[in-house]
Amino acid sequence: MTADTLLFFDKMPQALPIYQAFEERILKECAYIEIQVKKTQISFKNKYNFAFVSLPVRRRKGWPEICIIVTFGLSHRLESPRIMQAVEPYPNRWTHHVIVEDVDEIDQELMGWIREAYEFALLK
Repeated sequence: MTADTLLFFDKMPQALPIYQAFEERILKECAYIEIQVKKTQISFKNKYNFAFVSLPVRRRKGWPEICIIVTFGLSHRLESPRIMQAVEPYPNRWTHHVIVEDVDEIDQELMGWIREAYEFALLK
């Protein structure tokens, strides 16, 4: 865990264990990735960015108090109740946002989507 990562979670330290579990899984399941901590998000990249973690800035009604938002890009839209939002900023480029409020939600389904995003980024 870097100092930049700890600083990123300074305003919501309770979300850090969720992020740590996500980072551990992504490093285990996706080879040769780089992690970049920026002001508003943490990026995971191979050749290109394929997944992101952010903290909720504008909370919507019904959102959990403590959570992270996992974002990833695919060539198609996913249909799942876990997808908070999906947008198509470019043709055949869908950006998906998933709220994760517990380490148990970092499961095979989510990591399958992340691995798919990893592979999709390699094809660019």
